[in-house]
Amino acid sequence: MNFGGEELKVIVTGGAGFIGSHIVDLLIQKNYEVIVIDSLIHGKAENVNSKAKFYRMDICNNELKYLFEEEKPDFVIHEAAQMSVPKSIENPINDAKVNIIGSLNILEACKQSNVKKIIYPASAAIFGEPEYLPIDENHKLNMLSQYGVSKHTVEHYLQVYRNLYGIEYTSLRCSNVYGPRQDSSGEGGVIAIFCEKMLEGKKPIVFGNGNQIRDFVYVEDVAMASIMAMESNINDIFNVCTGIKTSINDLIYMINTVLQKDISPVYRDWRDGDIKQSWMSNKKIMDTLKWSPKYTILEGIRKTLNTPKMV
Repeated sequence: MNFGGEELKVIVTGGAGFIGSHIVDLLIQKNYEVIVIDSLIHGKAENVNSKAKFYRMDICNNELKYLFEEEKPDFVIHEAAQMSVPKSIENPINDAKVNIIGSLNILEACKQSNVKKIIYPASAAIFGEPEYLPIDENHKLNMLSQYGVSKHTVEHYLQVYRNLYGIEYTSLRCSNVYGPRQDSSGEGGVIAIFCEKMLEGKKPIVFGNGNQIRDFVYVEDVAMASIMAMESNINDIFNVCTGIKTSINDLIYMINTVLQKDISPVYRDWRDGDIKQSWMSNKKIMDTLKWSPKYTILEGIRKTLNTPKMV
């Protein structure tokens, strides 16, 4: 299945969103024909590449199968999701509707339209508090929220649809993704939130002492991993991460370095449920798909801060 960017058709759900729009851009660079499906509840029309065909539609819509029948995609990259952990706790029924029923709606449409392969972004949220570090793909699952449960549930459906209907799949469990177009409000990623605040000369708020560890991976590296997985003939689950430990204090130091500022954070009490140490192993995806992250976190922060919307 190494098609090398021939004129094949890919549907990207959530293609107006943060990660999905970067995947769309890279697919178009690689000469794929791209169809974007997005409800624009969270995605933004301005994120959609002008060379992609755009449908405004919810993934739970029963009309989805007709769109698939008309477009006849070769592949699907399924980025559309309910992404908020707090909202999954407040409204678990809606979380399950979007993340489980919506994904089943996509899988049924794939089945009817003879889609070759689906790429699915799972989440590191399925691991919960790690029992050992770095977290590899065999780590015990310990979902701490309804969001973690809904994202993992779909991995079981992917396996069933492959066994019953021959739809190939890869599931990618991403660490903390960051980069241009990430939402800096509410449930936005910490890098997007800090970058926006510090650009304005404001102090970032840190819960705890700032020594908590995370694994940050740049969005363009995630987009490349998604496409390499799509082009491979491998059905499996992979971590997508750098495997590099970065503390929140280190993060603030690097943003200050790029901005040439010296802004100190405001430290607040630890929040209940916050995980103090979490980073992941990328050995499996590096060995199997030959993917590796291209950008260091400093390079990624510089690219993020230098995007037109930021400056």
